[in-house]
Amino acid sequence: MPLTGDATNSLNTWTDLSGFQALRQSAQSDASAALPAVARQFESIFTQMMLKSMRDASAGDGLFDSEAGNAWRDMFDQQLSVQLSQHGPGLGIAQMLMRQLGGAATNGADKASAAAVDDGWQQRLRSVAGSAKGAGERVLKWLPDDAQAFVRELVPYAQKAADKLGVSVRAVLAQAALETQWGQHMPAHTNGDTSNNLFGMKAGGSWDGEKVSVPTLEFEDGVPVRRHAQFRAYANPGQSFDDYAQLLADNPRYARALNHCEDVVGFARGLVNGGYATDPEYAQKIVAIANSPQMRDALDAIRRETLKKAGVAPNPSE
Repeated sequence: MPLTGDATNSLNTWTDLSGFQALRQSAQSDASAALPAVARQFESIFTQMMLKSMRDASAGDGLFDSEAGNAWRDMFDQQLSVQLSQHGPGLGIAQMLMRQLGGAATNGADKASAAAVDDGWQQRLRSVAGSAKGAGERVLKWLPDDAQAFVRELVPYAQKAADKLGVSVRAVLAQAALETQWGQHMPAHTNGDTSNNLFGMKAGGSWDGEKVSVPTLEFEDGVPVRRHAQFRAYANPGQSFDDYAQLLADNPRYARALNHCEDVVGFARGLVNGGYATDPEYAQKIVAIANSPQMRDALDAIRRETLKKAGVAPNPSE
């Protein structure tokens, strides 16, 4: 049964448990139709966590603060989070989730907001490319249309990196997809030129190449916090894959991520144990993307194309 307007609109207060129950039932019967409402609920939870983090970071209690006042303030923040996510574009997280998980906006406001977000990224990533420093190349103007285009265009670079690291090409592509939302979101220069940074590689003190400074989301003690950081910039995606593979192969911190062959779980856990990311669910997300229908369908399509070019008929049972 598709998600009805009543089920969606009933989630107007953070205390409305009946609305959550209706949403859960609708999601069980038709997950695709329930996705927009679930995405907005996720955004409200995320917003509430962000507000709580901001409150906790304050200088201290005010002169008239009390436990009762703090309780009312928390309830206000919870309701504010719901209102921000349910009405208008909010923070844009819900639209991002709907695009990444394959859902469609359910009303004109959602569609307009999603289109605005997409247009903004396309303008930044498809802008006039600048010259690559000392390489005589142009920065690649690249924005894949979908997951299959992302995999098809990057699989040669990913395979080279996977061979160097002794891991599955699915694992490497999954991490790049996670870091960039299938190539849609990469750090960009102030003039809009893409950094071609597919793995969220930061520019530390030892990095002497091009860099970009952009806002980023970090997790501190499990709480998402907005920060500003410098990221490495590359002339093309191939350089990004090469630098990524070199970092993992040379840094002892990531030794436990190497030589896992098709064991994506072992690779992902090795990255987290080495401190690659602060997101507590980073490993699970890589595994989920690596095993997703989008990844498998994209790789199967490439395999069939390769067999066809070689004049070999694919096995119908596969």
